[in-house]
Amino acid sequence: MAPVKQRFYYKGDRLKPLRAFCQVARLGSVSRAAEALYLSQPAVTLQLQALERELGTPLFERLGRRFTLTRSGALLYELARPLVEGIDGIEGEFRTRMKGLEGGALHVAAGSSTILYLLPPLVAAFRQAHPSVQLVLHNVTGQDGLALLRSDAVDLAVGSMLDVPTDLSYAPVYSFEPMLIMAKGHALSRRPGLKLEDLSPYGLILPPKRLTTWRLVDLVFQQRRVPYTVALEVGGWEIIKQYVAMDLGISIVTGICLTEADRERLEVRNLGEYFPPRSYGVVVRKGKLLSPAARAFSDLVKPGLFERRDGFDTGQSER
Repeated sequence: MAPVKQRFYYKGDRLKPLRAFCQVARLGSVSRAAEALYLSQPAVTLQLQALERELGTPLFERLGRRFTLTRSGALLYELARPLVEGIDGIEGEFRTRMKGLEGGALHVAAGSSTILYLLPPLVAAFRQAHPSVQLVLHNVTGQDGLALLRSDAVDLAVGSMLDVPTDLSYAPVYSFEPMLIMAKGHALSRRPGLKLEDLSPYGLILPPKRLTTWRLVDLVFQQRRVPYTVALEVGGWEIIKQYVAMDLGISIVTGICLTEADRERLEVRNLGEYFPPRSYGVVVRKGKLLSPAARAFSDLVKPGLFERRDGFDTGQSER
């Protein structure tokens, strides 16, 4: 009958012998390691001996008072050092991260419409609650915004997504109806039961093709086999609304960009029968540990959005 291997009594607390081992490996001396750990030399020696018995291999070559790692010891040191340093550094890292709301910077990626129409009250509330945090808004859209997220150049993004890549998580929070806007007195404004086909004779003013709005408009017209023309392609909802007001074309916009003043100078019709509502929310990189400042900002978007988790559950846009 094979003898039962005796388990060393430090097994219940592996951190102590591993910490002692790493200090001896780093300093090359039991006495110096004992001083660093505020332990007695016999206590450190006992921990090393127990660890060697447990692993069944010598970890040091002893040349007088000098300790040098064996090949097995060097392998263990490579594995144990980051673990021990990580655990020993938890308190300092915790305090550093807790100070994130007392200073530092928060980087948020968002498109022009989000920055102009959706974020102002959120930015004002965040600045009032955390005045020492530098808030940096990166005005980017599409793939540029996703690239910033993937490279950790921004903490999170706020905007709208049609397709959610597998490495990102999207939490839709707001929903806005699609609207047809026209100049005052436009013929379409007087047409009852407006149909998608009624838009065909009139040129559309749309954002650039690389943006989500253009893709969505094109998708709906193509799916319904309705022809359309683009009279003008230009960036920025304010510019589009101005050109529509000048009767240079009509446009299909998201309700997020329409103000009371716009409704007074433009004809507005709801196109929810043909176009899905646009959702806006928060986008994060999966697996990213958000800073306290990023969590605080997300709670302003929707309280408890990150409750019991470090990122969003995977979800598709509410289209």
